[in-house]
Amino acid sequence: MNKHLNQLIVLAKNDQMIDSYAPAIEAAEKKVKKAQKKVDAVQEEIDTLQAEISKNEEKIEGFDDQLKMLNEQLASNAKKVKEISTEKEMQALSLEEDIAKEKMTFANEEIERLQGVNETKKALLKEAEEKLHARTEELTAIREVVDVEKAEIEQSKGELFAKREELTRTLGQKVLAFYEKIRIWAGNTAVVPVKKQACYGCCMKLNDKTYAEVIKAEEIITCPHCGRILYIERVTPEA
Repeated sequence: MNKHLNQLIVLAKNDQMIDSYAPAIEAAEKKVKKAQKKVDAVQEEIDTLQAEISKNEEKIEGFDDQLKMLNEQLASNAKKVKEISTEKEMQALSLEEDIAKEKMTFANEEIERLQGVNETKKALLKEAEEKLHARTEELTAIREVVDVEKAEIEQSKGELFAKREELTRTLGQKVLAFYEKIRIWAGNTAVVPVKKQACYGCCMKLNDKTYAEVIKAEEIITCPHCGRILYIERVTPEA
């Protein structure tokens, strides 16, 4: 077999192994992203509950201020009673007191209602915080496992890259450039075997002349249909 062709076959298989780690890295990262989404979802729930509780507390504070003002108004009206001299003035003052009392009743009812709502939300908040703690621990554990997986992958890839560098040093620059040019569009199918007299890249049948040249393997032969580099897989005694 042509020396350069043999080197290209080894290089192509090495490149395939390097790229084969991409799905494993992607799968590992997906595990982290999935766990992170769970953490983010719970954190969003916590943020929403905290915002709602805070908003209700502001409303309660507003009603408290209103109650203070109404109490001051009733106290002031009590002093005015001594100064009233006509029935009309008395009726007007009495109407003011009734309206103030109605407002106070409403304010007290709203305070009680909002406090009840907040008690429920605080209970939900506590549950969410416990859930966040569990989700965070789960995320940390997954990250640790994924970091180990990725470290092992990077180590294996590093070994393959070192092998690739060694292969490219021994391969002629013209041959390497030719291979890299095909690899731009063909990816890991730049160098493919011929099976049943057909290119394993485009599945098109080769004519007898081209097939014979591929079998001889004296030169680097490309598929006349797609341009990929072709070779015949040799059957070894072990195989």
